[in-house]
Amino acid sequence: MTEEKLSGQGELIETAPQPTPLPKMQLAILLLAQMPEQLTASVIYPFVNQLVRSTGITGGDERKTGYYAGLIESLYYAIEAITILQWGRVSDHIGRKPVILVGLFGVTLSIVSFGFSKEFWMLILSRCAQGALNGNLGVVKCNMTEITDTSNMAQAFAWLPFAWAAGYTLGFLIGGVLSDPAAKWPDTVGRYLLFHRYPYFLPCIVAASVAIASWLITLLFLKESMRGAASRTQSLSHIDDTKKSIMQAAKIHDKPADTQVDILPRMLDEAETANPASSSLGSSRTDFRSILIPRVMIPVLHYGLLCFVDQCMLVLMPLMYSTSRPLGGLGFSSNTIGLVMSAWSMLNGTIQVYSFPRLLRRFGPMRLYITSFSFFLITFSAYPLMGYMAKHHMEAAMWLILCVQLVAYTIAYSTYSCIILYINNGAPSKDLLGATNGLAQTMASMMRAVGPTAVSSLFALSLEKNLAGGTAVYWIMCTIVILVLGFSTYLPKSLT
Repeated sequence: MTEEKLSGQGELIETAPQPTPLPKMQLAILLLAQMPEQLTASVIYPFVNQLVRSTGITGGDERKTGYYAGLIESLYYAIEAITILQWGRVSDHIGRKPVILVGLFGVTLSIVSFGFSKEFWMLILSRCAQGALNGNLGVVKCNMTEITDTSNMAQAFAWLPFAWAAGYTLGFLIGGVLSDPAAKWPDTVGRYLLFHRYPYFLPCIVAASVAIASWLITLLFLKESMRGAASRTQSLSHIDDTKKSIMQAAKIHDKPADTQVDILPRMLDEAETANPASSSLGSSRTDFRSILIPRVMIPVLHYGLLCFVDQCMLVLMPLMYSTSRPLGGLGFSSNTIGLVMSAWSMLNGTIQVYSFPRLLRRFGPMRLYITSFSFFLITFSAYPLMGYMAKHHMEAAMWLILCVQLVAYTIAYSTYSCIILYINNGAPSKDLLGATNGLAQTMASMMRAVGPTAVSSLFALSLEKNLAGGTAVYWIMCTIVILVLGFSTYLPKSLT
């Protein structure tokens, strides 16, 4: 609300409106419910390339690892793309909380299954199940929008990348440190046959335990944010009672049939007007086409392109880091990869929370989006430079460039908060917020499904064919970033 105070001459002076306080407890629960998706998705990254090689699917050729690792990473998002829109629409009807609980339970089961997988086809099935049962990202964003307003929404959504970063940090750390524990700690963990037979079970079960804890906290403490979800049953029963009372009144007064027909629709309209939850339910079911408008579709397309570029970057990190130095990689172990990626995630989450609201106020959403996205050029071009330094044993310079890459990646990550605000702002109504975010997540999942397969295949092809000295994949990605920057001019300059 706008505050007013008296000036020296007794005149009222309007001051800037005070932002609404954030609902901290509910926001924290939502962030905790969101984190396991990133955790279970990222826990495999430090060891997935080694796991693929251990299945024997590559035939001993290290250069082919990218083809199969990319397929595992892509299938999760491909299946999610098919189901996530439906999860969003279901949440519009039954509420956000039940869908969030189903998603948390789904990722728990699927990551446990992944830890017990020793054959390549078992890895594929586990990742497909994880994608099918998880639709939380779009639903959580709907919930966050419903518990905030225009005065504090940007502040709330600045915490969302922090939750993602926390999930990625834990995932990378758990996957790197706890993978193949029998080899790392032969005198303790190595005594148990389970960890010899399933060397990647321990990080998966630890990730699953975090998801279960989030499920319990969500079940006990999360409040349903969609106002219509709690009152729809009452609203529909109220209309049914109204129908019965009208018919009974008509019989008592012995009204003619034509009078009854005239009175009933009018009174039912009044009943539905008094209970908007019931009428909004019908409109949300039938008016899905109303979100297919430019102010929704342009941000949704950008969200998809952003997810494609970001997923390619995320896949290249462990792939390039784990590749041997003669082939242009850094030759890192899974332990080192996990530590490096978790350090980046921790830095990223902290910076996003404190910097994004200030940067958004200073530069506006469009300028901030374009400037941040341009830093992807630095992240991709750093790869061939690091590979060159590693091959020539320039260790200090290699680590310096790696740090520059991670800082640039952190700056580029601000684009997520910008585009999420664009998407939520473009929704035609709150009744269609779930469908709007479901559409956005469908696009994001489709592009995330394409990204790992495309970039890992390009990586493998660049090495096999020695394209641009094995670095062609990085320059192709830089070209894609430039094209997306050109398309960014179609975004609105402000959030209206």
